[in-house]
Amino acid sequence: MSLWGTIIGGAAGFALGGPLGGLLGAAAGHAVDLYRDGELAEAEPSDNTRKIAFTIGVIALSAKMAKADGVVVDREVRAFETIVEVPPGERDRVRRLFDLAKETSDGFEAYARQIGGLLKDEPALLEDVLDGLFHIAKADGAVHDAEFAYLREVSTLFGFPAAEFDRIAARHVRRGDDPYLILKADRAMSDDELKRHYRRLVAENHPDREIARGLPPEAVKIATERLAAINAAWERIAAERNLR
Repeated sequence: MSLWGTIIGGAAGFALGGPLGGLLGAAAGHAVDLYRDGELAEAEPSDNTRKIAFTIGVIALSAKMAKADGVVVDREVRAFETIVEVPPGERDRVRRLFDLAKETSDGFEAYARQIGGLLKDEPALLEDVLDGLFHIAKADGAVHDAEFAYLREVSTLFGFPAAEFDRIAARHVRRGDDPYLILKADRAMSDDELKRHYRRLVAENHPDREIARGLPPEAVKIATERLAAINAAWERIAAERNLR
C-alpha cells in the first residue's frame, strides 16, 4: 500500500499510536486504541513511521499554527497544500484531516512531543518540519508574534536549543538579518574556512540526500527551499568579502 493509502485508510493510526494515531483514526472514521496497560501507546519508530510522522506532523502542527494568530486564512491552507503533496483523488479527505487537527481538543504540545520522540534520531527531518511550518506561517506576508512564539515552543518540544531555533528562523524572517547566523558560521572564520563550511552545508542539505533516503516529496521541497536560503546567505557573505 502507498504511503497515502496507509494514511488515508487509517492503518497509519495503528502504526503510530498516541495523539497522532488518534487523529488519523478519527479521520478514517474509527477509533484507535491508544492505551496499553493504562499507558499511552506510541509506535517504535521505523522507516515508514518516520515518513508518516513527518507528513502528519506537518499537517497537524500547521493546522494548529493556522489558528495561532487568531484566524485561519485561505492563503495558509493553500501554503499547507504546497508543502504536503496530495493525490488529486484524496484532496477532500486530506482537507478533512487538516480541519480535524485544527479543531481537536489535543493541544499542539501533544503532537509536537510525539513527533519529536518519533524523529529524535532524525534532527534534520525535525528541522524540515519546522521549515515547512515557517513556510506556512509566511503565507499571509508576515510571521506574526503569536506564530513566532508557537514555532519557538514547537522547536523546544522537538529538543532544539534556542540557538538552533534562531538559526532556522533566520532563514525565514529578518531578525537581525545576519547571513552568518543562517550558515551557523563565525565571523572570525577565514575565507577558506568559510568556503569549506559552506560546501559542507550544501552537501548536507542538498535535496538529493532526501531523495536517496526515500523521504516523501514534502521533505524534498523543504530541503530545496532550505538550500536556496543557504545559497542566498553565502552570496551575501561572498559579496561582503569580495570572494570569487
